[in-house]
Amino acid sequence: MVRETENICPYCGGELIFFDKTKRIIRTKGRKSSWIKINRLKCVKCGKTHRVLPNYILPYKQYEKELIKGVLEGLIDSDTLGYEDYPCEKTMKHWRRDI
Repeated sequence: MVRETENICPYCGGELIFFDKTKRIIRTKGRKSSWIKINRLKCVKCGKTHRVLPNYILPYKQYEKELIKGVLEGLIDSDTLGYEDYPCEKTMKHWRRDI
């Protein structure tokens, strides 16, 4: 995964060119979900494919970056109004343990 401003392969340093688009689900506060299109780039040197993530998404996570950040900083927990059951306590524990 690379950021929008990157055009160099993190593995071999080759040039990345547009390959295709794929869909990804994003979950936000208020139990809202939406699908966004993610560009994929392919390295001309090694052939690896990389997804271009917007700044508000973390790799391998469905929830917005600000929501996860709030949980990790202790600002959001299962008692926080608006977040009582979203994300679930098990998901928040997983984030605290692994991120």
